[in-house]
Amino acid sequence: MMHTVRQILEIVALGGTFAAIGYYLLCLWSAWDYLRYRKSAARTVVRPEQQSEPPVSILKPLKGADPEIYETLRSHCLLDDRQYQIVFGVSDADDPAIPLVQLLQQEFPGIPIDLVVCSESLGTNTKVSNLLQMLRVVRHDLVVVSDSDIRVAPDYLRRVVAPLADPKVGLVTCLYRGVANASLGSKLESVGISTDFVAGVLVARMIEGVKFGLGSTLAFRKRELEAIGGFEALVDYLADDYQFGNRIADRGFEVRLSDVVVETYLPAYTLREFFEHQLRWARTVRDSRRGGYLGLPLTFGLLWAVLAVSFSKGAPWAWVLLGVTASLRLWTGLVVGRTVLEDCQVKQLLPLIPLRDLAAVFVWVGSLLGNRISWRGDSFLVKDGRLVRVGNPDRGR
Repeated sequence: MMHTVRQILEIVALGGTFAAIGYYLLCLWSAWDYLRYRKSAARTVVRPEQQSEPPVSILKPLKGADPEIYETLRSHCLLDDRQYQIVFGVSDADDPAIPLVQLLQQEFPGIPIDLVVCSESLGTNTKVSNLLQMLRVVRHDLVVVSDSDIRVAPDYLRRVVAPLADPKVGLVTCLYRGVANASLGSKLESVGISTDFVAGVLVARMIEGVKFGLGSTLAFRKRELEAIGGFEALVDYLADDYQFGNRIADRGFEVRLSDVVVETYLPAYTLREFFEHQLRWARTVRDSRRGGYLGLPLTFGLLWAVLAVSFSKGAPWAWVLLGVTASLRLWTGLVVGRTVLEDCQVKQLLPLIPLRDLAAVFVWVGSLLGNRISWRGDSFLVKDGRLVRVGNPDRGR
């Protein structure tokens, strides 16, 4: 009986390993496809001297001071010469980000920089509630929204909004790389973004097209925002960026993955903070893409290969399979992280992939065992993607 059970488990582990190997090959193919697209897009972007470019409003919701936040915010004031407005929004009149915005206003008097204190609570997602109030001072039809921790290059705005010249494109979003701090939690977060998360985004792009947005960048026209019911329709959702892109795609518009890669500077996460952030992220994906999320274990190649070695009692073929799986996993991480994202840290972080992948298994299991998340000091329950605040509703405002 035990022999039969072991044989069944060996077959299951073998099947899981081959499924993961197939996934890694698909990741490599998807990366190649994106690189080919990026090369083509770089040749077709309109240069500033070729025609007048429509003005843009950049919306940056803020809360607190992220790592290197001043230089990150300042990068949005150093963009290629074009007409643009920056709108910063905070929900608390005492937010520590306010003096930094005021310093930017002094340093760059030629750029329209607005600061909005968003005193109203219009829904459980404070970021989207703030965006609703920031939208009231937006001057231009083209709008770019990005998270507070996103740093950009001078040509960012020109390249991001270029696809919106095509009326079939309703939204442009961006890949991003995580710049790790010194802590282990921060490094695990960074290597997960560069070698796993982005690989999944590229696979989704190739198989079904991009039907979601990423908080790193959402570039759109006001009329598409109005077509999906405005920010009001998103104000109680956890994955507002995913919802935005999904609703744009549902209305027949194309969601384009830009050729631009931006940076996010990661906090010095403790291991507990790392797991809390990963759990929030996992429950976000779980409620957004349930079918795909339940199939996520089929991408856990190292786990399945190790189990195959164990259940086969160390058979030579199982060790060979483990070597092939580990090599493909590392190769995939290197191609996506170094070649696609141009992440200069990824080579030195590659040895952390087995630890990060083990953590991903625990996070996946944990994400199925509850609905509670922690987000910027507040606690919420997630139900069908919507947020329900736990505890004092005024906390953190």
